[in-house]
Amino acid sequence: MLKFKKTSSVPMAGKEPTVPEGLWVKCDACGELLYKEDVKENHYICYKCGKYFRISTRKRLRLVMDKGSYEKWDEGIANKDPLNYPEYPEKTASLQERLKIDEAVTCVKGTVHGEPAVVCICDGRFLMGSMGYVVGEKITRAVERATEEKLPVVIFTCSGGARMQEGIVSLMQMAKTSAALKRHAKAGLFYLSVLTDPTTGGVTASFAMLGDIILAEPGALVGFAGPRVIEQTIRQKLPEGFQRAEFLLGHGLIDGIVEREDLKETIAKLIVMHRQVEPKEALIPNRRKYSAGAEAANLEAHDGGSGAERAWQQKSALEEDKTSRGAAYAENISRKKRFSRADGGKRKEKVSPWERVQRARAKDRPSALDYIREIFSDFTELHGDRHFGDDGAVVGGIGYLDGCPVTVIGQQKGKTTKENITRNFGMPSPEGYRKALRLMGQAEKFRRPIICFVDTPGAFCGMEAEERGQGEAIAKNLFEMSDLTVPVLSIVIGEGGSGGALALAVGNEVWMMENATYTILSPEGFASIMWKDASKAPEAAEWMRVTAHDLRDLGVIEKIIPEPQPANPQNIGKIAGTMQEEIRRFLHQYLPMDGQQLAQQRYQRFRNM
Repeated sequence: MLKFKKTSSVPMAGKEPTVPEGLWVKCDACGELLYKEDVKENHYICYKCGKYFRISTRKRLRLVMDKGSYEKWDEGIANKDPLNYPEYPEKTASLQERLKIDEAVTCVKGTVHGEPAVVCICDGRFLMGSMGYVVGEKITRAVERATEEKLPVVIFTCSGGARMQEGIVSLMQMAKTSAALKRHAKAGLFYLSVLTDPTTGGVTASFAMLGDIILAEPGALVGFAGPRVIEQTIRQKLPEGFQRAEFLLGHGLIDGIVEREDLKETIAKLIVMHRQVEPKEALIPNRRKYSAGAEAANLEAHDGGSGAERAWQQKSALEEDKTSRGAAYAENISRKKRFSRADGGKRKEKVSPWERVQRARAKDRPSALDYIREIFSDFTELHGDRHFGDDGAVVGGIGYLDGCPVTVIGQQKGKTTKENITRNFGMPSPEGYRKALRLMGQAEKFRRPIICFVDTPGAFCGMEAEERGQGEAIAKNLFEMSDLTVPVLSIVIGEGGSGGALALAVGNEVWMMENATYTILSPEGFASIMWKDASKAPEAAEWMRVTAHDLRDLGVIEKIIPEPQPANPQNIGKIAGTMQEEIRRFLHQYLPMDGQQLAQQRYQRFRNM
């Protein structure tokens, strides 16, 4: 936020100070008198308390659009008066004359930091920004033209809801605008909704909450029924901050809160991230590096198997006949087992399965966010399942690898007691899995590959999780991930605990770090069930075959990421570098495949288990 010096003059002795009319404005939050020019320079935010002022259409256009870049669409649509409501036509005509806008929404086509977009701006000064026929018609036409011209749509909401003076006709605009946005979505185009103060009623229950990404300005009031309606209708006392943007973020209903000064840059960045470009095009400059010769030279450094096994991996990685992958898979697994047994005595160190379990659980072991920040550039975290909450145990968003946009999702543990409480010790709740699935669906829409980092002792098993459908949430992930038409890679970086881990591990390939584990349940749980004695967990770890080498032998995973020393903050850069190279190799192999091939390969991978 910008900081300003106080701009007050010293009054002359013996005279009352005067305030020149039009130069000052009073903040209705803190009561301070503010110099208008300073408020304007501060993006129309109170520089005393941080309160966001509601701004006009003209001011919003000046803040967001490139100067001179935009043209207005569909001005002058005749208003309707379906109820013959007294003085309604006169009221709208008066507002048009006074505010110099033709309705409560203005739709333009222009550029935001050079990025073409259709932008619609609602104005709360025009009958509280309510949505009648003209508002619904203008937004619908703008979305339809954006679909035809293959442009993203950005809508700034500011509304009290449906327009009472138009009755049921106003209600129908909710369905009309939503239907237009559905067609825009089916065309694979990006829609960003920005919620400003206030956004309530029928606008909240239609186009405001349908964005691929939903952002809000700080402190914005957002809800279906406004606070006054709730309190007066059912006499319910509302908590402090109820229905504000921060409340919505905590309850998983929006992706993030954006400061007004960052808004233009954020919009442009999100438009670029969601542009319809085949991801494989971004990787073409590096394609030569991953030719057959380079593949053979690099396998030695990146996999700990025997020469015979590396030869098998090379052949598998360079397989040209993609349609025969499923049929060949069972034979490949059989060969892989033989080669793994052959090199069993050549491993660099003898580490017991229980010691691997302890290493996977180590407090200083790098987390999903650590690897995400090391491997991907410009990572933007997105939040919430859009239903109930934003689970801290699952993080996700969009980053870049060699210019290729990638959806990245990870199970996240904490490093301190406070953070572990926020992250629920890496045990996801239903809303975490639903957030992950929402981001996967978005990745499929925009043709982005998906990289998942798995690290959880298991799904949270508390009463609240059961009440919110933990089993259904995990099952839905398995169901939907099996048929995704974009490449999916899952990497177990720590603990891979039971179905809670599998819910992010239905990939075209699944890899493990050398000291990671992947289990049906914890060794302690296995020992308790099988032998009624949790203290036998070390013995259980032996029987369960929990290590990366065991799981490669079983055909459950494809690759082991080596850890010359157990992963820790000091060597994460080196390990992440190896992982990054292998992810590049994965993308170069799978991005050329079409959607049906990818889904079929993934189906066959698990079909042969």
